[in-house]
Amino acid sequence: MDHSGFGPKVEIVASILSADLTRLGEHVREAKAAGADRIQVDVMDGRFVPNITFGPLVVEAVRRSTQLPIEAHLMIVEPERYVPEFASAGADLIIVHQEATPHLHRAIQQIHHLGKKAGVAINPSTPTAMLEDIIGDADSVLVMTVNPGFGGQEFITETLAKITRVRQTIMDRGLACDIEVDGGINDVTAPQVVQAGANLLVAGAFIFSSSDGVAAAIHRLRASVTT
Repeated sequence: MDHSGFGPKVEIVASILSADLTRLGEHVREAKAAGADRIQVDVMDGRFVPNITFGPLVVEAVRRSTQLPIEAHLMIVEPERYVPEFASAGADLIIVHQEATPHLHRAIQQIHHLGKKAGVAINPSTPTAMLEDIIGDADSVLVMTVNPGFGGQEFITETLAKITRVRQTIMDRGLACDIEVDGGINDVTAPQVVQAGANLLVAGAFIFSSSDGVAAAIHRLRASVTT
């Protein structure tokens, strides 16, 4: 089913996971100038995923570099312990994993209480049915299109059906909820996920590791989903 005309504007979210951290502020400003709509900070703890990356101080650094919305994607266990710190650091959307907490509704409430938008992420192996009782409270659903933990992975084609199922649920229930995708997003896979129903496209390696530069990569990505 083609959901590419469902309504919400397609936005490009530049993930700093693949950015040159010695030029972080410059890279963030370059992404904004090229038309990125948001910046994502990938937070990994070495427990929920097999990698360790950024914390609230990096969110603060990105906040000083841009007025674009900042997403903090918490790929960590016990996210509730750290939500206030990321909110204070300047994140506008805080994303927690369905698999990372037994108290997902409480975590969503906590994020909203702090005046931030709340997202729920699901891994490739997590069925969309696990969102049934929380999707009405979430501002966005992030469908992981690779296994979380590392940048530059190959897109998992089977996740397209999951995106479609989530979009159908949102439409059937009349919800104002974004669908975000993260992992292996480039100018080939982007049109596929948009057709399936996604409207927020996270790209890291494709943008920041591109041989022809950040601006050219973002322009190619935008062109691939512009009809």
